[in-house]
Amino acid sequence: MNGESRVTLGTGVAALALLFAGAGATYLVMRPAGVTNPETAVTASPAAAPSSAPPTGDVVVTLTPEAVERAGLRTATVATGTSGTDIRVPGVVEPNAYRQVVVTPLVNGRVTQVVAQLGARVRKGETMAEIYSPAIAEARTKYISARAMLDAHDLELQRTQKLVEIGAASRQELERAHAEHSAQIAEVDSARAQLELLGVAAPSAHAQEGTTVSATTSVPAPIDGVVTERTANVGLNVDAATKLFTVVDLSTVWIVADVYERDFSRVRVGSDAAIITPAYPDTTLRGRVSYIDPQVNAATRTAKVRIEVANPRGDLRLGMYADVSIQQIGDRSVVYLADPKQAGRFVERAVTLGASSGEQVEVVSGLQAGDVILTEGSFFVRAERERQP
Repeated sequence: MNGESRVTLGTGVAALALLFAGAGATYLVMRPAGVTNPETAVTASPAAAPSSAPPTGDVVVTLTPEAVERAGLRTATVATGTSGTDIRVPGVVEPNAYRQVVVTPLVNGRVTQVVAQLGARVRKGETMAEIYSPAIAEARTKYISARAMLDAHDLELQRTQKLVEIGAASRQELERAHAEHSAQIAEVDSARAQLELLGVAAPSAHAQEGTTVSATTSVPAPIDGVVTERTANVGLNVDAATKLFTVVDLSTVWIVADVYERDFSRVRVGSDAAIITPAYPDTTLRGRVSYIDPQVNAATRTAKVRIEVANPRGDLRLGMYADVSIQQIGDRSVVYLADPKQAGRFVERAVTLGASSGEQVEVVSGLQAGDVILTEGSFFVRAERERQP
């Protein structure tokens, strides 16, 4: 067997150490005393022989025989066994809602051309459709007129300044020309802002009043993605609330599964998950639980669990079924290893816990098959360890 002992899909062979329920078991999983369902088994790799020598960083605690007897310490030996501690539930592939955009027009009008087709891949900024809108023609005309008026005011202001310099105009006339010029600048800015609200660019500064302006605007793709819905057709009258397309970025997708109420304590945000689909049975995808619905379905007694999975090649299609295996992530925990060569000598060892089921808990790292660990009286040893400098 290899050195990694994490159990996946209930088929991995790991090592188990049966621990007796009590204070030692509660401390093992960093839980307060008095828990009613302590996790009382440990998995570890049996590949290496047991060792009593503490690795660098381990803390050694030594007790007298009287202290050992008074504390009622008990130990157990790690042995090999089979651990199936995952939760297997069915799931469905759904779009990543954070990367799904409904495309609507910014103007009222009529669709004159549709470029994007259903199922097509689009790039951000690409034209998806074109819309004819009289409001755009009106806004562009207003902008061109305001620009022309501003140019006229510029010339008037320059003339007035020269007349003031030679004494042919009063200072009051110059101030009035400045005020009119400022007001016209505000008109141009307002006209430009109206065009931006309609999603179109301002006409060129070279365009003159009376020039024919376009009343057509394009609808750009908001993100890179795939067109999953299309309701736009040529001739369709639209307003700002009309759905034209739905674009989804499928580089990541969600696997949504139903977890039964009895398994809630074994699943949390961050739990590892393995996903297999009927379409690709030889491929195991990896992900993590990113969301757990706080609501329970009254009819099924389940809650929705969401797992985000990378989908760079687009193999996962929306609506596909998936077999989801979820594992619980363990907290940072410690155990106390008994030194077989010296009675009353214990080594505090940090371990990484994996999934748990009933009276079994998986240890991903920190233990080896054959290690003798303390199962009762851990609090006593812990208190002695705290007194050490």
